[in-house]
Amino acid sequence: MLGLNGVRKTRGQGAQRYSLHIDSLQLAAGERVALVGPSGCGKSTLLDLLALVLAPDSAERFELQVAGAREDIAGLWRQRQIDRLAALRSRHLGYVLQAGGLLGFLDVRRNISLPRQLLGLADDGSIERLAGALDVQDQLAKKPAALSLGQRQRVSCARALAHAPGLLLADEPTAALDPLNAGRVMQLLLGEAAARRVTCVIATHDEALARDAGLRVLRMACQRDSDGGVTANLEQAA
Repeated sequence: MLGLNGVRKTRGQGAQRYSLHIDSLQLAAGERVALVGPSGCGKSTLLDLLALVLAPDSAERFELQVAGAREDIAGLWRQRQIDRLAALRSRHLGYVLQAGGLLGFLDVRRNISLPRQLLGLADDGSIERLAGALDVQDQLAKKPAALSLGQRQRVSCARALAHAPGLLLADEPTAALDPLNAGRVMQLLLGEAAARRVTCVIATHDEALARDAGLRVLRMACQRDSDGGVTANLEQAA
């Protein structure tokens, strides 16, 4: 499903430099993993690379297999094939942003259905099914401001899954929730992803929550370099 080797991304210079090194990341279709590590270690940067919204500085290999076809993402970035990258992102990826990212002027139903609408997909009943599975079926006519934090996160999860993506990315989807609601949102999200055989990469600072949810853990590790900058690496946890 996803294969990365020798991927590098650097931002800033000197003491303000942050570098991310991904020597290897291989995910099979339907696999579910957690990126764990403290704030500032690069989890969101890696998710943005996987979401095709951030170009790597260099990549020996960056491939995504969707709809039975293998896409050379590194090559598309080198050739500046922005339209192709955008098409892959909108059709095959779902992204749950840390802050939710819901549109306040749309009600819950239209927020969830937005990815399908933008792709021109017909209503197949998936909006109601997802809303029911994620326990927001009674909130469909409300605006996001009228929802609790947990409800907003569940709506964001439903929106990310509404267009049946092959790859689901979630950036700290439970960070703002109390432990009880965090566990509930995580289980509901993973349950719906598993039912649709969606590959999942979930960033979290809570390794215990990730392990309790049955996720394979990948740890982000940082080190301070001689120039004062920071280099982060992806290390597989035991």
